[in-house]
Amino acid sequence: MPAWVTDWESPSAENRMKFNRRKFLHGTLAAGAVMATAKSAPLAIADEIGGSAVGDDFPWLEATIDQLQAAMAAGTLTAVALTQAYLDRIAALDQAGPKLNAVIELNPDALAQARAADQARAAGNLQGALHGIPVLVKDNLDSADRMHTTAGSLALLAGKPLQDSTVVGQLRKAGAVLLGKTNLSEWANFRSTHSISGWSGRGGQTHNPYALDRNTSGSSSGTGAAVSANLCAVGIGTETDGSIVSPASVCGIVGVKPTVGLVSRAGIIPISASQDTAGPMARTVRDAAHLLTVMASSDERDSATKQGRPQNLPTDYSVGLDGPALSGARLGLLREGFALHPRLDPLLNEAVTALRTAGAEVIEPIRIPDMGTFGDAEFEVLLYEYKVGLNAYFASLGPNAPIKSLEELIAFNRANRATELKYFEQELLEQAQAKGPLTEQAYLDARAKCLQISRTDGIDAALAEHKLDALIMVTNGPAWLIDPVNGDSYTGGSSSWAAVSGYPSITVPMGLVMGLPAGLSFTGAAWSEARLLALAADFERHTRARRLPKFLATLPV
Repeated sequence: MPAWVTDWESPSAENRMKFNRRKFLHGTLAAGAVMATAKSAPLAIADEIGGSAVGDDFPWLEATIDQLQAAMAAGTLTAVALTQAYLDRIAALDQAGPKLNAVIELNPDALAQARAADQARAAGNLQGALHGIPVLVKDNLDSADRMHTTAGSLALLAGKPLQDSTVVGQLRKAGAVLLGKTNLSEWANFRSTHSISGWSGRGGQTHNPYALDRNTSGSSSGTGAAVSANLCAVGIGTETDGSIVSPASVCGIVGVKPTVGLVSRAGIIPISASQDTAGPMARTVRDAAHLLTVMASSDERDSATKQGRPQNLPTDYSVGLDGPALSGARLGLLREGFALHPRLDPLLNEAVTALRTAGAEVIEPIRIPDMGTFGDAEFEVLLYEYKVGLNAYFASLGPNAPIKSLEELIAFNRANRATELKYFEQELLEQAQAKGPLTEQAYLDARAKCLQISRTDGIDAALAEHKLDALIMVTNGPAWLIDPVNGDSYTGGSSSWAAVSGYPSITVPMGLVMGLPAGLSFTGAAWSEARLLALAADFERHTRARRLPKFLATLPV
């Protein structure tokens, strides 16, 4: 366990520096548009999950993909009407009203895509569960259309990708409606040790829908806030270490960090070839499974989707989510080593009780040797891979790219200090620029250490020793106050095990701590997404812990 964890309550200057260096890890509707006969069902769902629909007359509040598809099949809803309803809600809550600032750009072709989806449905050409479903995509996934792809940076605003990212291409093939791009922690929160999660030079600051002065965590900040606030049906996030599961947890939604290689990273602005992945963010496990089904693909543009990929992976991750998956399951509980506030303990204890009531055997305590000691090695790996990955990405933009290298990006930020370096610097970019090629021994040693500790001696060993289906742990602490002076005050988290190993992890709402959400993570072996989704869905069914955000200006004292 690193000193910056054990000494968190009274950190020395050195430990605070170490902590800050790593905190990036953790990373009016159109009333006539929807037929009145379908208006009550989604509101009933909001009441069922324990949220309050009072004062929110959005017809599709908390509506699931299956419910939306049923309404479209019945002829009581069209993709155009649904898309317009989400666009109007974005105008009312994101651009006005609470001003969540979660959406960085709307797709000018969203309604045209929705019309095409309706026409295809009328002709009997349905393309799957996402047909006609509005999706928001994080602004680090390439889309070769009239939208930009910038990672929140003004440096890329003048350029356009030459082709879709594979994930965006999969969404198009599935008939989804690309509603727009979401704000994020700039450069996926790998720019400074004093960053403000959810802030980007292009998009400004995203706000947490539960309390507007609280952070959304990072880096998939906008997607987390938007999905929670019902600005879309589902959304896409990306993660290097915590950037899906952390914002999902603090925004009270489901987040899936897949096995590295299940989802193609082609056309996604990178940090780390060994840890990066895109993943679903949704309000229910089933919706996340529907989205993962579309996203998962083998791809010639990403070698990780070819190496070690099993031949018998599911073709539909929503299958098997209705059964008693927890009955007879063996789950290993990790409690220690995550620098979490003790106020989370009662919530975790309630979750464990729910798991046992559902028939699971919860084994505790599970302790992993050398837990957390890969921190320095992971940081070294990310710096090396960041330089190589970014330079390759810039090259993919062609000769007219506004930025052609990491060195040019650093120079751009210096030249535009008033906007890009307004709150914090870019020392992580500068440290990455100083690194050499991936053949250097320092990189090879660091990567080997990460795999040994996180996989061989970590998750693999724990699962085998205790014959576990999955490990469970608190995802991370509640949302902290937005602080443009000091940057993030990260409240602890458990994402690094799955991130460094490249293994899957799913966070599901566990409850509220003084009005702020917290999630429970299910982490397992490589390619075990189907099993984890089934366990998470059963936990969700037994706890029904998601609560609607209330868009409070601040938490009551």
